[in-house]
Formats: sequence, structure tokens, C-alpha cells
Amino acid sequence: MYGRIRIGWCYQMAYPHSPLVAFLVGIATVILLLVYLDLPAVFGLIIASLVVGLVAPDIAAGDIASKMATAFGDGMAGIGIPILMAAVIGKSMMESGAAERVVRSFTNVIGRDNADYALWGSSSVLAVPVFFDNVFYLMAPLARSMRSRVGSNYSLYIVVVGAGAATTHVFVPPTPGPLAVANEIPGARLGLTILIGLAVAIPSALVAGIAYGRWINERIDIPLRDAMGTDEEELAEVADRSADQLPTMFEALLPILLAVALVTSNTFVNNIVGENSAFGPVTRFIGDPNVALTVAALAAAYTFFRHSDLTSNEWTDELIEALKNGGHIAAITALGGAFGVMLASAGIGDYIANGLKEIGIGLLLTAWLIAAAVRIAQGSATVAMLTTAGIMAPLTSGLSVNPAYLVMAIGAGGNIFSWYPDSGFWLVKEICGLTQRETLMTWTVLTTIISVVGLTVVLALSTLFPLA
Repeated sequence: MYGRIRIGWCYQMAYPHSPLVAFLVGIATVILLLVYLDLPAVFGLIIASLVVGLVAPDIAAGDIASKMATAFGDGMAGIGIPILMAAVIGKSMMESGAAERVVRSFTNVIGRDNADYALWGSSSVLAVPVFFDNVFYLMAPLARSMRSRVGSNYSLYIVVVGAGAATTHVFVPPTPGPLAVANEIPGARLGLTILIGLAVAIPSALVAGIAYGRWINERIDIPLRDAMGTDEEELAEVADRSADQLPTMFEALLPILLAVALVTSNTFVNNIVGENSAFGPVTRFIGDPNVALTVAALAAAYTFFRHSDLTSNEWTDELIEALKNGGHIAAITALGGAFGVMLASAGIGDYIANGLKEIGIGLLLTAWLIAAAVRIAQGSATVAMLTTAGIMAPLTSGLSVNPAYLVMAIGAGGNIFSWYPDSGFWLVKEICGLTQRETLMTWTVLTTIISVVGLTVVLALSTLFPLA
């Protein structure tokens, strides 16, 4: 039986109109245009998305352009305003000295040699109530300011911030991805899923963030480039300011505190009080990332104005420049997501998932393998997790361990190998000011280590403590 399944699947993979052809052609196009021809990412991603549509068997030729544009628009609807506001927050926090104030406080308390632990812990905590991408918006100014103050270790700071955000994003409810999977898997109780999620997330982040971050930091030195509207000279000038020229700690943290408080209020009401309560409409409004980050951006911009010598017109021009940079980041990020959507529309996710679900291995490993394959093929961790949850939910009765472990295996698989089809890849690249190669060596490897270590921890814990 297994031999027939394997032969049949190999035949389908080789069949010229299979979704696999669209996937391979799309990836080859991206690599050709962006790596070998060094075309600007906006053009490369548009062309690659159109090529996928032309090759995909299930997308009508007349619908290709509109489908891609719709996917781009949907992506911009989700990240457009937050990225624009993040650009304002980043520029304002760095040039006002707010990020420098926070960084100095970190180093005074824990020492400069342990700054990576402070950044990792901060991003981990922020990622519980706040979406993954919003964590990067808020933490990137601190990582860049820390690099400016220390003079090195930018690779390490990027990796630890990413590790905190990424592990929470796939392992710890009430973060939306693992929460949705836990709701899909029968018998996965939320409280126990949170505890097991923490048990998986912490060692995964330590290995991928601290251990790998320090290892790769010794091998590549990533410079500070122009990003988020600031350059290295501006950051160096801020780093030389005396303490009385910087905002107070409360004022420096206010944009982050406001964003987290507003978003958390919605998370708390939805999951604890109930979204149909009297507070629901209020928190859905103030806790929406579009609103929360706009409020945070206004607070950061006001601090920037108070702690600069700029006239109101000059201050406005600086904010407009930040918004221009944010628009470019948003466009690339949304186009990266659109490329992933076109691959998904070609049917590559279902094609791979259906081909793998018949393989005769344990349910936890099968779930990880399906989620990993779907993630690599179409980019989105959340889509990979929910696709796999739908496939595995009917099979849960065959588990010999607690279903919460299945949630973790799915999350680990869904986190693997963030690359070109993933909008998160482009977000990290642009916000941190990285090259494609640097992003692959830091962010892509980081997500893969989290995935493999996460699976290893899940298998070990489920063996020692099955909790069935």
C-alpha cells in the first residue's frame, strides 16, 4: 500500500500541470530576478507572482493580475498603516533619544554583555498580546540603538529579538496562531496548552536566539545601514548625548507601553471577558493595531519634537520622510505576502499536505512534516498551522499523548524556514536594514532552528510526560 502511495505521489509531482511546477518556477523566478539580476524587490516580487499565475493550473489567465493585486491589497490592509506608524515610531524613538534612554537603562541594570537577554526577554513578553510583526516594529529601534551604543553585535540583537517574537508566535496562546490551532484540535485545553507552549518556547528560543545568535555574531558583522529613516551618523550623535538631554524612562517607553496596553485590552476582553461583552466594541477599536500604533506613533512623534531643535515645519518634513520609508517597506512586505498567496492559490499547500498525510509515521512527526512543507511552499506560518490542524483534527483520537503536544508539533512545523514567499522575511529584512543574504543567515536559519528544536522538545516532553 505504501509503495503504491509513494509511486502515485511521485507521478503527480512529475506531472507537468501539478502545483509543484508552479512552486518551482515561482521560486526559480524570484531567485533569478532578486539574487542574480539584483532587480529591486518590488519589481521582482510582482513579476514572480505573475509568473506563478501563468504556470498555475487552477488560475485563469484573465484573473492573474487582479488576483495578485487583490492579495497585495489584502496584505496592505493588514500591515499598511501599522508599518507606516512603525516607521514614525522608529525614527522618533531613535532621534529623540528615547531608544537610547531605554538601552542605557538595560545596560546599567544587566550589563552590556547581557544585552541580548534583555532584548530577548522583552520581545518574548511583548509577543504574547501583540502580533509578531508589531513586536518587530517596537523592538527594532532598541536593537538598532543598542548596536549603535555597543558598536557591534547587530547580528546577535536581530536574532534574539526574532527568537522571542517567533517562538511565542507559534507556541504560546493567546497569540492568534496557536490559539486557533488549539481551538481546532479536540481535547487541547487552553490552560495546559499555554503551559506546554512555554515549556517548548523557552528552550527553543534559548538555543535559536541566544546560542545561535552568539555563534553567528562571531562570523558575520552586519553594519547599521539607513533604515526606518535614520542612519548610523544620526544614531552615533544620539549615543553621545548626556543623560539630561534624553527623555525620561517613562516618556521613552510610552509609545511601547501605549501600543501594548491598547492591544492587550482587546486580547484580554476577547479571551477572558468575552468579545460580546459591553467592553467588546471599545477594545476592538482601541486594540486594533491600526489605532494602537497610530496612538503610539503620535506619542513618539511628540517626544521627538520636544527633544529636538527642529522647527514645526522641519519636524513635519522628518515625519514625512519616515512615512516615505515606511511606504516602501509596506509595499515590499505586502508583495512578499502576495507572492505567497499566489503560490497558495496554485494549490501547492493542499497538494503537499494531502501527499504527506498518508505517510506511515507517528502523528506528531506527521503533523510537523505537513506544517513544515506547507510553510516552505507558501510562506505563511498561520496558514500552514491551520491547514495542518484541519488535516490532523480527525486523527486526534489516535494520539497516545495529550492533544496539546499536537498543537506544539504543528506550531513547530509552521515556523520553519521563513524565506521569499513569507511576508515576514521581507519585513525583517527592510526594518532591520539587511541584505537578502544577511536575512537568510539570521532570520531564515533562526526560524528553522526554532522549528527543529521545538519538535525535539515536544517529542521529549511527550515521551516523559504524556499527560494522556
